[in-house]
Amino acid sequence: MIAHVILDRIDVPIVLAPLAGGPTTPQLAAAVSSAGGLGFLAGGYLSAGALRDQIASARAMTAGPLGVNLFVPGLPTASGSVDEYAARLSAAAALAGAEIGQPRFDDDAWDAKLALVLEDPVSVTSFTFGCPDSSVIDAVRSAGSEAWVTVTTPAEAAQAASVGADVLITQGMEAGGHRGGFTDDPAVDAFAGFGLLSLLQLVAAQTELPLVAAGGITTGAGVASALAAGARAAQLGTAFLRSPEAGTTQVQRDAVARPGATAMTRAFTGRLARGIRNQFLDEHSQAAPAAYPEVHYLTAPLRAAARSAGNPELVNLWAGQTHELTSELPAGELVARLASEARAALAAASARMS
Repeated sequence: MIAHVILDRIDVPIVLAPLAGGPTTPQLAAAVSSAGGLGFLAGGYLSAGALRDQIASARAMTAGPLGVNLFVPGLPTASGSVDEYAARLSAAAALAGAEIGQPRFDDDAWDAKLALVLEDPVSVTSFTFGCPDSSVIDAVRSAGSEAWVTVTTPAEAAQAASVGADVLITQGMEAGGHRGGFTDDPAVDAFAGFGLLSLLQLVAAQTELPLVAAGGITTGAGVASALAAGARAAQLGTAFLRSPEAGTTQVQRDAVARPGATAMTRAFTGRLARGIRNQFLDEHSQAAPAAYPEVHYLTAPLRAAARSAGNPELVNLWAGQTHELTSELPAGELVARLASEARAALAAASARMS
Protein backbone atom coordinates (compact mmCIF):
# COMPACT_ATOMS: atom_id res chain seq x y z
CA MET A 1 0.00 0.00 0.00
CA ILE A 2 1.35 3.42 -0.94
CA ALA A 3 1.58 6.54 1.19
CA HIS A 4 0.51 10.04 0.33
CA VAL A 5 3.72 11.07 -1.39
CA ILE A 6 2.94 12.94 -4.61
CA LEU A 7 1.73 16.16 -2.98
CA ASP A 8 4.86 16.08 -0.81
CA ARG A 9 7.12 15.52 -3.84
CA ILE A 10 5.95 18.35 -6.07
CA ASP A 11 7.72 21.67 -5.63
CA VAL A 12 4.68 23.82 -6.35
CA PRO A 13 1.18 23.02 -5.01
CA ILE A 14 -0.44 23.39 -8.43
CA VAL A 15 -2.23 20.57 -10.24
CA LEU A 16 -3.29 20.77 -13.87
CA ALA A 17 -6.96 19.86 -14.16
CA PRO A 18 -7.61 17.13 -16.72
CA LEU A 19 -9.30 18.97 -19.61
CA ALA A 20 -10.96 16.27 -21.69
CA GLY A 21 -11.99 16.83 -25.26
CA GLY A 22 -8.85 18.45 -26.63
CA PRO A 23 -7.34 21.14 -24.37
CA THR A 24 -5.19 18.67 -22.44
CA THR A 25 -2.12 17.59 -24.40
CA PRO A 26 1.03 15.69 -23.43
CA GLN A 27 2.93 18.94 -23.97
CA LEU A 28 0.74 20.79 -21.47
CA ALA A 29 0.88 18.06 -18.83
CA ALA A 30 4.64 17.71 -19.19
CA ALA A 31 5.19 21.47 -18.97
CA VAL A 32 3.28 21.72 -15.70
CA SER A 33 5.13 18.75 -14.20
CA SER A 34 8.51 20.07 -15.35
CA ALA A 35 7.71 23.40 -13.69
CA GLY A 36 7.27 21.66 -10.35
CA GLY A 37 3.53 21.02 -10.38
CA LEU A 38 1.53 17.91 -11.26
CA GLY A 39 0.45 17.58 -14.86
CA PHE A 40 -2.61 15.50 -15.71
CA LEU A 41 -3.67 13.74 -18.88
CA ALA A 42 -7.40 13.50 -19.56
CA GLY A 43 -8.46 9.98 -20.47
CA GLY A 44 -12.03 11.01 -21.24
CA TYR A 45 -13.16 10.50 -24.86
CA LEU A 46 -9.85 8.86 -25.82
CA SER A 47 -9.40 5.24 -26.81
CA ALA A 48 -7.13 3.19 -24.59
CA GLY A 49 -4.54 3.16 -27.38
CA ALA A 50 -4.62 6.95 -27.75
CA LEU A 51 -4.26 7.36 -23.98
CA ARG A 52 -1.31 4.98 -23.97
CA ASP A 53 0.35 7.09 -26.67
CA GLN A 54 -0.27 10.32 -24.73
CA ILE A 55 1.24 8.86 -21.57
CA ALA A 56 4.34 7.77 -23.48
CA SER A 57 4.65 11.17 -25.14
CA ALA A 58 4.34 13.07 -21.86
CA ARG A 59 6.86 10.81 -20.15
CA ALA A 60 9.34 11.53 -22.92
CA MET A 61 9.07 15.24 -22.17
CA THR A 62 9.30 15.30 -18.38
CA ALA A 63 10.89 13.45 -15.50
CA GLY A 64 8.21 14.80 -13.17
CA PRO A 65 5.19 12.93 -11.87
CA LEU A 66 2.11 12.59 -14.07
CA GLY A 67 -1.54 11.85 -13.47
CA VAL A 68 -4.27 10.30 -15.60
CA ASN A 69 -7.97 10.98 -15.14
CA LEU A 70 -10.69 8.44 -15.98
CA PHE A 71 -14.46 8.86 -16.29
CA VAL A 72 -16.40 6.45 -14.08
CA PRO A 73 -19.25 5.11 -16.25
CA GLY A 74 -22.87 5.79 -15.39
CA LEU A 75 -26.06 4.13 -16.60
CA PRO A 76 -28.01 4.44 -19.86
CA THR A 77 -30.88 6.92 -20.09
CA ALA A 78 -34.36 6.15 -21.43
CA SER A 79 -34.52 7.20 -25.07
CA GLY A 80 -37.76 9.21 -24.97
CA SER A 81 -36.38 12.42 -23.53
CA VAL A 82 -33.34 12.26 -25.79
CA ASP A 83 -35.50 11.78 -28.89
CA GLU A 84 -37.56 14.84 -27.98
CA TYR A 85 -34.40 16.88 -27.52
CA ALA A 86 -33.04 15.68 -30.86
CA ALA A 87 -36.17 16.91 -32.62
CA ARG A 88 -35.78 20.28 -30.93
CA LEU A 89 -32.19 20.63 -32.13
CA SER A 90 -32.86 19.89 -35.81
CA ALA A 91 -33.19 23.58 -36.70
CA ALA A 92 -30.01 24.53 -34.86
CA ALA A 93 -28.11 21.76 -36.64
CA ALA A 94 -29.40 22.96 -40.02
CA LEU A 95 -28.18 26.48 -39.30
CA ALA A 96 -24.75 25.05 -38.54
CA GLY A 97 -24.78 23.02 -41.74
CA ALA A 98 -24.56 19.81 -39.73
CA GLU A 99 -26.57 16.70 -39.01
CA ILE A 100 -27.77 15.70 -35.58
CA GLY A 101 -25.61 12.90 -34.22
CA GLN A 102 -26.77 9.45 -33.17
CA PRO A 103 -27.30 9.39 -29.40
CA ARG A 104 -25.82 6.34 -27.76
CA PHE A 105 -24.53 5.12 -24.43
CA ASP A 106 -21.03 3.84 -23.80
CA ASP A 107 -18.74 3.47 -20.81
CA ASP A 108 -15.86 5.46 -22.33
CA ALA A 109 -13.77 2.29 -22.69
CA TRP A 110 -13.62 2.02 -18.91
CA ASP A 111 -12.28 -1.53 -18.70
CA ALA A 112 -9.55 -0.98 -21.27
CA LYS A 113 -8.35 2.28 -19.76
CA LEU A 114 -8.42 0.93 -16.23
CA ALA A 115 -6.41 -2.07 -17.40
CA LEU A 116 -3.91 0.34 -18.97
CA VAL A 117 -3.26 2.33 -15.80
CA LEU A 118 -2.98 -0.88 -13.79
CA GLU A 119 -0.52 -2.39 -16.25
CA ASP A 120 1.57 0.76 -16.68
CA PRO A 121 0.77 3.02 -13.71
CA VAL A 122 1.41 6.74 -13.53
CA SER A 123 1.93 8.59 -10.27
CA VAL A 124 -1.77 9.41 -9.81
CA THR A 125 -4.96 7.95 -11.22
CA SER A 126 -7.95 10.19 -10.60
CA PHE A 127 -11.63 9.49 -11.08
CA THR A 128 -14.47 11.77 -12.14
CA PHE A 129 -18.25 11.25 -12.55
CA GLY A 130 -18.43 8.63 -9.86
CA CYS A 131 -16.78 6.77 -7.02
CA PRO A 132 -15.09 3.50 -7.95
CA ASP A 133 -15.65 0.64 -5.58
CA SER A 134 -12.96 -0.37 -3.13
CA SER A 135 -11.67 -3.16 -5.38
CA VAL A 136 -10.77 -0.62 -8.08
CA ILE A 137 -9.13 1.71 -5.55
CA ASP A 138 -7.17 -1.20 -4.07
CA ALA A 139 -6.02 -2.32 -7.52
CA VAL A 140 -4.84 1.17 -8.43
CA ARG A 141 -2.91 1.49 -5.19
CA SER A 142 -1.45 -2.00 -5.49
CA ALA A 143 -0.19 -1.09 -8.95
CA GLY A 144 1.78 1.78 -7.42
CA SER A 145 -0.46 4.72 -8.26
CA GLU A 146 -2.30 7.04 -5.89
CA ALA A 147 -6.09 7.02 -6.22
CA TRP A 148 -7.74 10.46 -6.23
CA VAL A 149 -11.50 10.99 -6.40
CA THR A 150 -13.36 14.15 -7.43
CA VAL A 151 -16.11 15.12 -4.97
CA THR A 152 -18.65 17.93 -4.99
CA THR A 153 -20.40 17.43 -1.64
CA PRO A 154 -19.43 16.38 1.89
CA ALA A 155 -21.46 13.17 1.41
CA GLU A 156 -19.46 12.27 -1.69
CA ALA A 157 -16.27 13.00 0.21
CA ALA A 158 -17.31 10.58 2.95
CA GLN A 159 -18.10 7.88 0.39
CA ALA A 160 -14.76 8.33 -1.39
CA ALA A 161 -12.92 8.18 1.92
CA SER A 162 -14.77 4.99 2.86
CA VAL A 163 -13.50 3.11 -0.22
CA GLY A 164 -9.89 4.09 0.40
CA ALA A 165 -9.22 7.15 -1.75
CA ASP A 166 -5.79 8.67 -1.12
CA VAL A 167 -6.73 12.26 -1.99
CA LEU A 168 -10.01 14.10 -2.49
CA ILE A 169 -10.37 16.70 -5.24
CA THR A 170 -12.99 19.10 -3.89
CA GLN A 171 -14.70 20.74 -6.86
CA GLY A 172 -16.69 23.89 -6.18
CA MET A 173 -19.55 25.20 -8.31
CA GLU A 174 -17.26 27.88 -9.75
CA ALA A 175 -15.39 25.30 -11.80
CA GLY A 176 -15.54 25.27 -15.58
CA GLY A 177 -16.55 22.20 -17.53
CA HIS A 178 -18.44 19.20 -16.22
CA ARG A 179 -19.43 18.72 -12.63
CA GLY A 180 -17.37 15.83 -11.37
CA GLY A 181 -19.85 14.51 -8.84
CA PHE A 182 -21.16 10.98 -8.52
CA THR A 183 -24.65 11.65 -9.91
CA ASP A 184 -26.34 14.18 -12.17
CA ASP A 185 -29.83 14.36 -10.72
CA PRO A 186 -32.17 16.39 -12.95
CA ALA A 187 -34.22 17.25 -9.87
CA VAL A 188 -31.29 19.24 -8.48
CA ASP A 189 -31.35 22.92 -9.35
CA ALA A 190 -28.41 23.92 -11.54
CA PHE A 191 -27.72 26.74 -9.09
CA ALA A 192 -27.62 24.42 -6.10
CA GLY A 193 -24.35 23.08 -4.80
CA PHE A 194 -21.33 24.09 -2.80
CA GLY A 195 -18.93 26.87 -3.59
CA LEU A 196 -15.29 25.89 -3.19
CA LEU A 197 -14.58 27.69 0.08
CA SER A 198 -17.65 26.21 1.76
CA LEU A 199 -16.89 22.74 0.43
CA LEU A 200 -13.27 22.85 1.56
CA GLN A 201 -14.20 23.80 5.11
CA LEU A 202 -16.92 21.18 5.39
CA VAL A 203 -14.82 18.35 3.98
CA ALA A 204 -11.74 19.31 6.01
CA ALA A 205 -13.87 19.10 9.15
CA GLN A 206 -14.79 15.46 8.46
CA THR A 207 -11.60 13.90 7.10
CA GLU A 208 -7.84 14.05 7.46
CA LEU A 209 -7.29 13.02 3.84
CA PRO A 210 -5.30 15.51 1.74
CA LEU A 211 -7.55 17.85 -0.24
CA VAL A 212 -6.96 19.40 -3.66
CA ALA A 213 -9.10 22.47 -4.31
CA ALA A 214 -10.72 23.03 -7.71
CA GLY A 215 -13.06 25.69 -9.02
CA GLY A 216 -12.62 29.29 -10.10
CA ILE A 217 -8.88 29.50 -9.32
CA THR A 218 -6.92 31.41 -11.96
CA THR A 219 -4.57 33.61 -9.93
CA GLY A 220 -1.89 33.19 -7.31
CA ALA A 221 -4.18 34.82 -4.77
CA GLY A 222 -6.75 32.14 -5.57
CA VAL A 223 -4.15 29.44 -5.00
CA ALA A 224 -3.23 31.07 -1.68
CA SER A 225 -6.84 31.20 -0.54
CA ALA A 226 -7.28 27.49 -1.24
CA LEU A 227 -4.14 26.64 0.73
CA ALA A 228 -5.25 28.86 3.62
CA ALA A 229 -8.60 27.05 3.69
CA GLY A 230 -6.90 23.70 4.17
CA ALA A 231 -6.12 22.38 0.69
CA ARG A 232 -2.74 20.80 0.05
CA ALA A 233 -2.78 22.01 -3.55
CA ALA A 234 -4.94 23.87 -6.04
CA GLN A 235 -6.18 22.31 -9.28
CA LEU A 236 -6.46 24.75 -12.18
CA GLY A 237 -7.96 24.09 -15.60
CA THR A 238 -9.37 27.26 -17.13
CA ALA A 239 -6.17 29.09 -16.20
CA PHE A 240 -4.23 26.95 -18.71
CA LEU A 241 -6.69 27.06 -21.62
CA ARG A 242 -4.83 29.90 -23.34
CA SER A 243 -1.34 28.46 -22.85
CA PRO A 244 0.34 27.65 -26.18
CA GLU A 245 0.82 24.01 -25.16
CA ALA A 246 -2.94 23.52 -24.73
CA GLY A 247 -5.03 22.05 -27.53
CA THR A 248 -7.81 24.60 -26.96
CA THR A 249 -9.66 25.59 -30.13
CA GLN A 250 -9.37 29.17 -31.32
CA VAL A 251 -13.05 29.90 -30.77
CA GLN A 252 -12.73 28.89 -27.12
CA ARG A 253 -9.45 30.75 -26.65
CA ASP A 254 -11.09 33.93 -27.89
CA ALA A 255 -14.16 33.50 -25.70
CA VAL A 256 -12.16 32.73 -22.55
CA ALA A 257 -10.06 35.87 -23.03
CA ARG A 258 -13.12 38.16 -23.03
CA PRO A 259 -15.38 39.07 -20.10
CA GLY A 260 -18.51 36.97 -20.23
CA ALA A 261 -21.04 35.45 -17.87
CA THR A 262 -21.01 31.70 -17.32
CA ALA A 263 -23.86 29.35 -16.53
CA MET A 264 -24.54 25.71 -15.74
CA THR A 265 -26.07 23.70 -18.57
CA ARG A 266 -26.87 20.21 -19.82
CA ALA A 267 -27.56 21.52 -23.32
CA PHE A 268 -24.36 20.29 -24.95
CA THR A 269 -23.70 16.91 -23.31
CA GLY A 270 -26.61 15.97 -21.08
CA ARG A 271 -24.52 16.44 -17.94
CA LEU A 272 -24.26 19.64 -15.92
CA ALA A 273 -21.26 21.72 -16.92
CA ARG A 274 -20.25 25.35 -16.65
CA GLY A 275 -19.60 27.29 -19.81
CA ILE A 276 -19.66 30.81 -21.15
CA ARG A 277 -23.19 31.81 -22.06
CA ASN A 278 -24.03 31.83 -25.75
CA GLN A 279 -27.06 31.37 -27.98
CA PHE A 280 -27.17 27.57 -27.77
CA LEU A 281 -26.77 27.49 -23.99
CA ASP A 282 -29.48 30.11 -23.44
CA GLU A 283 -31.99 28.56 -25.86
CA HIS A 284 -31.69 24.90 -24.94
CA SER A 285 -30.60 24.56 -21.31
CA GLN A 286 -34.10 24.30 -19.88
CA ALA A 287 -35.13 21.60 -22.36
CA ALA A 288 -31.98 19.48 -22.18
CA PRO A 289 -32.42 16.10 -20.48
CA ALA A 290 -30.02 14.60 -17.97
CA ALA A 291 -28.68 12.05 -20.42
CA TYR A 292 -24.90 11.68 -20.58
CA PRO A 293 -23.22 10.64 -22.83
CA GLU A 294 -26.24 10.29 -25.13
CA VAL A 295 -26.64 14.06 -25.60
CA HIS A 296 -22.88 14.43 -26.01
CA TYR A 297 -23.03 12.24 -29.10
CA LEU A 298 -26.27 13.89 -30.27
CA THR A 299 -24.71 17.37 -30.40
CA ALA A 300 -21.17 16.38 -31.39
CA PRO A 301 -21.52 17.00 -35.16
CA LEU A 302 -23.19 20.37 -34.56
CA ARG A 303 -20.44 21.46 -32.20
CA ALA A 304 -17.71 20.26 -34.56
CA ALA A 305 -19.22 22.27 -37.41
CA ALA A 306 -19.45 25.37 -35.22
CA ARG A 307 -15.82 25.06 -34.14
CA SER A 308 -14.69 24.69 -37.75
CA ALA A 309 -16.68 27.78 -38.71
CA GLY A 310 -15.41 29.76 -35.74
CA ASN A 311 -18.98 30.24 -34.51
CA PRO A 312 -18.98 30.79 -30.73
CA GLU A 313 -22.78 30.68 -30.46
CA LEU A 314 -23.23 26.96 -31.11
CA VAL A 315 -20.27 25.39 -29.32
CA ASN A 316 -19.60 24.50 -25.69
CA LEU A 317 -17.26 27.13 -24.26
CA TRP A 318 -16.32 25.40 -21.02
CA ALA A 319 -14.78 27.88 -18.58
CA GLY A 320 -14.78 28.70 -14.89
CA GLN A 321 -16.26 31.86 -13.45
CA THR A 322 -12.93 33.74 -13.42
CA HIS A 323 -11.99 32.94 -17.02
CA GLU A 324 -11.35 36.57 -18.00
CA LEU A 325 -8.36 36.63 -15.62
CA THR A 326 -6.46 34.06 -17.69
CA SER A 327 -3.35 34.81 -19.73
CA GLU A 328 -1.51 33.39 -22.74
CA LEU A 329 1.65 32.49 -20.84
CA PRO A 330 3.45 29.22 -21.57
CA ALA A 331 2.43 26.68 -18.96
CA GLY A 332 5.78 26.58 -17.17
CA GLU A 333 5.88 30.36 -16.87
CA LEU A 334 2.31 30.39 -15.62
CA VAL A 335 3.10 27.87 -12.89
CA ALA A 336 6.05 30.00 -11.77
CA ARG A 337 3.96 33.18 -11.76
CA LEU A 338 1.13 31.56 -9.85
CA ALA A 339 3.56 30.27 -7.23
CA SER A 340 5.17 33.68 -6.83
CA GLU A 341 1.81 35.42 -6.55
CA ALA A 342 0.59 32.85 -4.03
CA ARG A 343 3.62 33.37 -1.81
CA ALA A 344 3.11 37.12 -1.93
CA ALA A 345 -0.59 36.79 -1.14
CA LEU A 346 0.07 34.51 1.83
CA ALA A 347 2.75 36.85 3.15
CA ALA A 348 0.42 39.84 2.82
CA ALA A 349 -2.34 37.97 4.63
CA SER A 350 0.03 37.00 7.41
CA ALA A 351 1.11 40.61 7.76
CA ARG A 352 -2.49 41.73 8.05
CA MET A 353 -3.06 39.23 10.83
CA SER A 354 -0.13 40.61 12.81
